[in-house]
Amino acid sequence: AAGLEQHSEHPLAEAILAKAKEKSVQLEKLTGFEALNGKGVQGELDGKPVRLGNRRWLEDQGVALGDLDDAAHSITQEAGTPLFLALGTEALGVIGVADAIKPDSKAAIQRLHKAGIKVMMVTGDVDATAKAIAKKAGIDDYRAEVLPEDKAEVVSEMRGKGHTVAMVGDGINDAPALAAADVGFAIGTGTDVAIESASITLMRGSLHGVPDAIEISRATVKNIHQNLFGAFVYNTMGIPVAAGLLYPVWGILMSPILAGAAMSLSSVTVVSNANRLRLFRTSHRPEQNDSNSDPKQQQERN
Repeated sequence: AAGLEQHSEHPLAEAILAKAKEKSVQLEKLTGFEALNGKGVQGELDGKPVRLGNRRWLEDQGVALGDLDDAAHSITQEAGTPLFLALGTEALGVIGVADAIKPDSKAAIQRLHKAGIKVMMVTGDVDATAKAIAKKAGIDDYRAEVLPEDKAEVVSEMRGKGHTVAMVGDGINDAPALAAADVGFAIGTGTDVAIESASITLMRGSLHGVPDAIEISRATVKNIHQNLFGAFVYNTMGIPVAAGLLYPVWGILMSPILAGAAMSLSSVTVVSNANRLRLFRTSHRPEQNDSNSDPKQQQERN
């Protein structure tokens, strides 16, 4: 398995290679390496095909995996992803890997819920794994066993139902879905393709960046509305007075100097109100819950 994954750039490959290094495993030299999106990886060893991937793909290749059902079930119950290894049509074993939920992810999702936002997870993991992760993280809904090319279709489906969709992703496989969403959030630690496809790039690897961005956006829109309303009221009252509306009744006529000063004051008011955004603080404090705020503490947790 590690011999195959040494040619892969997938995060799960890094986990397998790290474990192999820890166990001092001698890596086999394979040829014809190929990575298949949403399925797995394959190569050749002594002329025989070696495959490592999900159940559906290996069974399509004629590999019988019945003897590994119990082990695979145990992996999925612990929110892990089972990867099956086969030489030709012979099943060799199953490996459990997991993309651990970050300590602050559940808190970030709770903030989204408080903002009235429904959270859905779209993943290529099997249903049991996706269900366990969704339950742990407090996610409202999930779609499991979704191929990379189908993620964009899920986004389009949700938009077709009248929802405003924000997509969060960090991998090459997420790029089409990020581009298809109303707003795409790319994790800054992700791939260049994902970052280029997104509308917003989160500089930290924490999901708190999503509700942070939403809070800042809402505060900005609120500020714009305040400025527009203030300008409307100011001009509705000021322009008629400057034009001499009060002169026939009270004999009041605004001098050009005073009118110019009043116009400048309106600009100062708008700019000052906009500058209040510099003082805006989100409801999240990185030093409290951010898993990336203190590398030493993060290492201790791991």
